[in-house]
Amino acid sequence: MIADGERLVAGIDSGSTSTKALVLSRSRRVLGSALLPTGADSREASRRALLEALRQAGASRRAVAFVVATGYGREIAGEADASVTEITCHARGVHFLLPSVRTVLDIGGQDSKAIRIHGQGRVRDFAMNDKCAAGTGRFLEVMSQTLGVPLDEMGRVSLTAGKRVRVSSICTVFAESEVVSLVAKGERAPDILNGLHMAVADRVAALAARVGLQAPAAITGGVARNTGVVKALEERLGTALLIPPEPQLTGCLGAALIALEKWQPEDGFRSAETI
Repeated sequence: MIADGERLVAGIDSGSTSTKALVLSRSRRVLGSALLPTGADSREASRRALLEALRQAGASRRAVAFVVATGYGREIAGEADASVTEITCHARGVHFLLPSVRTVLDIGGQDSKAIRIHGQGRVRDFAMNDKCAAGTGRFLEVMSQTLGVPLDEMGRVSLTAGKRVRVSSICTVFAESEVVSLVAKGERAPDILNGLHMAVADRVAALAARVGLQAPAAITGGVARNTGVVKALEERLGTALLIPPEPQLTGCLGAALIALEKWQPEDGFRSAETI
């Protein structure tokens, strides 16, 4: 419970598939968070996510002094006072949680990113795959439906594979057809999943190569919960990957931290780094 009159800040990450919100105190303590499906109305999803995070914090909307939005829907998030790109927000959020990290690999619902950061959490360079669903959460969601394996079980199932079945197509549509053919040939689901996870790892590793992978590295986004993808990426990159406690919330955490920088009760507002 917050003290009477205490002012808070918030971050909203309006993603293509899910919307996240997080409420932060002036002492940078996380008071509440929420993760909801974005659906067809990203503005409404942002509003509902913020209200849920505030409910957890035991605070009203009036207690929030400043809100920063990030993600695909950041420009239309009706609750926001400012917007900042997800590149900057993920870098800031990961640095807050894992200060030693120098490379962030974020695998979201519709895009993947590799971000190199300075020791202060500032962005040095980034590469992004936002033109194709290959190597993203959407790619895995389609394959989950094709194989009949629940999305949250894919990682565990793939770890029981006896071999790795190569999936050569990186396009989601063609890969789906390839998987159907592999099933028809009698290949086992765990072996196919093993190959699919390596296909995702190859795609993300290519982004990491473009920015120059520097360890320690971390993985964020919903796909970070897929142990099969994490294992494949570690194998492909030759380095262990750190995973934040709530990998889907790093973007809105970074947004909230930037909101705290922008909101200064004593001297008004100041600008934060943007890309």
